[in-house]
Amino acid sequence: MPRQHPHPPLASRPTPPVRTGSRPRTAALAGALAALVLPLAACGSSSNDSSKAADSDAKPSVSAAADAAKDIDLSSVTLQVGQTGWAQLQGALKLAGLDNTPYKVKWPVFPGGDKQLQALQGGALDAALTSDIPPVFAAAGPAPKWRVVAIERNSTTLQNVLAGKNSGLTSIAQLKGKKVGYVPATTAQFFLYKLLVQNGLQWSDIDAVQLTPQAGVAALSSGSVDALATYGTSVIALKQKGATVIGSGEDILSGNFPWEASTALLADPAKSAALVDLLGRVDKAFAYIRDGHEADFAKVTADATVQPVAQALSQLQANEKQTPSRIVPGAADAIAKEQDVADTFAQLGVLPKKVDVASYWTDALTASLTAAIPATAAK
Repeated sequence: MPRQHPHPPLASRPTPPVRTGSRPRTAALAGALAALVLPLAACGSSSNDSSKAADSDAKPSVSAAADAAKDIDLSSVTLQVGQTGWAQLQGALKLAGLDNTPYKVKWPVFPGGDKQLQALQGGALDAALTSDIPPVFAAAGPAPKWRVVAIERNSTTLQNVLAGKNSGLTSIAQLKGKKVGYVPATTAQFFLYKLLVQNGLQWSDIDAVQLTPQAGVAALSSGSVDALATYGTSVIALKQKGATVIGSGEDILSGNFPWEASTALLADPAKSAALVDLLGRVDKAFAYIRDGHEADFAKVTADATVQPVAQALSQLQANEKQTPSRIVPGAADAIAKEQDVADTFAQLGVLPKKVDVASYWTDALTASLTAAIPATAAK
């Protein structure tokens, strides 16, 4: 599914909670709960039982829990899970028939991953989904009260530098001396810097202006900035207003989108089990959409982001062709890629201190997630 962290707040109001059904349990949840009843640091072996492929029109199965899960009641658990731009994951779960969780989920929507991490740090969220840039900036501040527990592999499309309709700009090399907007502490700042260097420019060669995604759309449309580095539905909106793409972060960004969990959640076996189950459901929803339901999800996307269904479908198909969306537990290679992000921003001089990316990653849920998502484990 397209990912930004990226989308400006076209649908930025918090969305209603996902209501619980009759308290079903997934087989994956059973394994997750069994692992979480043990000390959280334990990372023993897990079940790799996989379900048989279902008919493309059938909803992903949610089966009864094993005996090991019966002692943990998730009915009193409520997860606050952040999203950027619009309630994409909530929509995917509903479409796939996987929103009948044995716990409640609320999906507050934020304009960027940086805002999600601020909420996570302050205790307003249990989990967040961001690009790999916001955690670097957040970790450079107060000691983080969160840890990265998994990665969502996702597309890096819709990550662009756009020129205003009447700016006359056609390339990154022409940005010297120009006023260029960007969303700070996000993918936009990272790929803008990389594109400048690739074209023989430095950050100091532009008049850089920090903007929110929404303010960036207004600024480029009004001509108060000459160009804008942004992402997601901001790109869609600006193209509709006549802006042109002069640079892309598609081949610069890693495609790794960390799932962060609060340290309070990690200390709570019930909430930890609920998050493991939720991520397993998200992964199943991604597979369901790819398996003949892209047009249905394009309609959900178009309604939420105010764009034609055909355009949403085309973008979704391009995204999935580039990088099929999936949840990956224990993605060790992502740490090295995120360390490059941290080192790049350190070179740019925008971090108050050196950041050791590995310090805010944890394998506390890796064994449970591997049991919940056997098809994507270790990929």
